[in-house]
Amino acid sequence: MQTGLATRFSHVKPQDTSFEAGGLRDFFVYRDLGIADATHGKVIAQLVRANLAPELGTGWHRHEAEFHIVFMLKGWARFMYGDKETLVEAGDCVHQAPGIAHYLFDYSPDMEYLETVSPANFKSIDVEAPCAVPAPTPWQASPAA
Repeated sequence: MQTGLATRFSHVKPQDTSFEAGGLRDFFVYRDLGIADATHGKVIAQLVRANLAPELGTGWHRHEAEFHIVFMLKGWARFMYGDKETLVEAGDCVHQAPGIAHYLFDYSPDMEYLETVSPANFKSIDVEAPCAVPAPTPWQASPAA
């Protein structure tokens, strides 16, 4: 991350970037919103969308980040924050305090959230499980057309 550089104006339209695999989790797809580039790595903002049904979830982990929020745009997700189960639904905003152990273990097929993190190149570190995690909700197969 470079420091001391002025942030730049950024305007990203939906057609400017697409949802792509290759992010932190292979069961999600990510759409870059151009903020990491505009802030020289100080902040990342990305849309995260469900791509595959939950099976194992994210596993217990924490992030090395100074700031991390999740704003649920569509659907829902169930997280464990420490030993507390938390349902995050469309319209909800969660501030993940630095270093908090958490596990995203269940989400709806239409789940989509805005994630904003500082710094942009934050690290995800596996941690020991503080408690058991409930099973995810199976996705229903679509009826044949």
